[in-house]
Amino acid sequence: MENIGTFVQVLLRGVPETVIATLGGIALTIVLSFIAGLALLSPSRPVRVISRIYVEGLRGTSEVVQLFWIFFALPLLVGFQIVPIWAGILVLGLNHGAYGAEIVRGAVQSVPRAQYEGALALSLTPAQRMRRVILPQAVVEMLPPFNTLFIQLLKGSALLSFVSINELTYLADQVLRPNFGPDLPLVYFVLLVFYLLLALVITAVMRMLESAAAARLGRTPSARSRTSAKTTAGVA
Repeated sequence: MENIGTFVQVLLRGVPETVIATLGGIALTIVLSFIAGLALLSPSRPVRVISRIYVEGLRGTSEVVQLFWIFFALPLLVGFQIVPIWAGILVLGLNHGAYGAEIVRGAVQSVPRAQYEGALALSLTPAQRMRRVILPQAVVEMLPPFNTLFIQLLKGSALLSFVSINELTYLADQVLRPNFGPDLPLVYFVLLVFYLLLALVITAVMRMLESAAAARLGRTPSARSRTSAKTTAGVA
């Protein structure tokens, strides 16, 4: 127990890299989720097929193998070595964007059909219907599952340890474990606490966004959404 302060100090050095990778991955996930999710609903069959190939291809392969391919194999093909942190962000965003695409698709399809018909009656263009009527309602439904997805992304950031990025897991495994072998259970317990605290921050932010989005529509967050957020925080 006397070494717990040392463990905390060492792991604190890994927080910035973990946060950068997580925030970068979340930003890329959001962009890809909306692009691929809306593409899955496109009236164009080629667009739907391309999006489905992306979604199933990324969901059906290992994040670790994807990271190794981008960081080790891709440079052999293009002659350009990507910076490790950017390789990690790219893998996190690509992989979780594939899962997020299904969240977007499902949320858009959950909007009642009457809303589409009302928008048609107002002579809104397809883009206006999506932007002004459908997406504002769908976003409220997206936020709870996105909360879960972003916490999974945070935990997935541990794979950056494979390319020697000084994030939380790398420091615990490569710095603390060799030097504090007898205290290994405590080392990994402190590591778990760090991830839990970061997950709680994500949950708090997403809860605020959900409340704000629901308030814009004159709603309160649904019981299902509140339960989902609580469950997510507990699992993290």
